[in-house]
Amino acid sequence: MSIAQSLLPEFDQEMAGTRKTLERVPEDNLDWRPHEKSMTLAGLATHIANMVNWATITLTQDSFDVQPEGSEPYREAPIKSRAELLEKFDNGLAAARAALAATSDEAMMKDWSLLGGGKVLFTMPRVACLRGMIFNHIIHHRAQLCVYLRMNDVPVPALYGPSADEGGM
Repeated sequence: MSIAQSLLPEFDQEMAGTRKTLERVPEDNLDWRPHEKSMTLAGLATHIANMVNWATITLTQDSFDVQPEGSEPYREAPIKSRAELLEKFDNGLAAARAALAATSDEAMMKDWSLLGGGKVLFTMPRVACLRGMIFNHIIHHRAQLCVYLRMNDVPVPALYGPSADEGGM
């Protein structure tokens, strides 16, 4: 079994849970934030939806520069609606899954670098970046979004078993 084939079931499970969480984002409170230093609800949800695009970039490019010299730095324009959020996520998800399914073991082991202003911020094998910086990063922010949902009295989805809002046991 290839590395990609072994990752696809985990990817599918985590992305299904992520979509389920994004479906709950309340449109009437997108500017809400739990603290002045925190992202807004729209900003956090947008970041999560865009992270699947990073999987495609990681699998199809050798590097990515978040602030290329002479260009504007990478920015994520916050979504304006749940429909826009889900469309952004679904489009990125389809491309990421296709890229993952098509990536050979040799390509998975090839180094990938994140750059800032032309300087290497880190380099690691694609598979390590995919698991550590993409999958885990999405899961981390999805959990953060669940806290935002709870604080806004929005039912938290069951992800790895029942939640307080979605029983079952």
